[in-house]
Amino acid sequence: MPGLFVTFEGVEGSGKSSRCRHLIEALQNAGSETVFTREPGGPDVSERIRSLLLNPELDVPPLTELMLYFASRAANVHRVIRPALQRGATVLCDRFSDATFAYQGWGRGLPIQEMRAANDLATGGLKPDLTILMDLDPEEGFRRMNISGRKLDRIEMEALSFHRRVREGYCHLARLEPDRFLTVDGMLSEEQQDLLILNEVLERSTYRKADRL
Repeated sequence: MPGLFVTFEGVEGSGKSSRCRHLIEALQNAGSETVFTREPGGPDVSERIRSLLLNPELDVPPLTELMLYFASRAANVHRVIRPALQRGATVLCDRFSDATFAYQGWGRGLPIQEMRAANDLATGGLKPDLTILMDLDPEEGFRRMNISGRKLDRIEMEALSFHRRVREGYCHLARLEPDRFLTVDGMLSEEQQDLLILNEVLERSTYRKADRL
């Protein structure tokens, strides 16, 4: 596809959403058409699924949780991501398929091989061109969230051991596909993080434009 697909991943409190917002501002200021979406979420149906998945008052079994994520993703890809990429926009997504493998695979212990087949069905085989992994010790992430004082959602309320497994999953995925992942140290200053990310995205965009010539 002509557009560039960039995803942001990381444990809770790693700063991925903030870095994503800053990248959107930088790209828009440079005159680039940039589309933001998130997971779970995006189109209306996916946002409604999000409200179920993150509701701390609901007891959602792991397999049900997994299927709801796939349902949300299928609608997001079909209605938001693919149309934007086809018209040449840069699409930034706050979490995507890697989150499912890290959270439901490594975190919940669900079978990753079977998950991959279901994920391919939900996405039509779509993969990010670049994945920004904000790497941070989950304990530090929760320290930051506690300082902010916001209420935790259902996933964030899981035990620290769960979130440590999630981080292990992310690091494993990054080692499997080093060309797709840019791993950013979450302990760097925000300015350093933003610069690393922007430079990588601009470089990938340049390569993508050259390929189209």
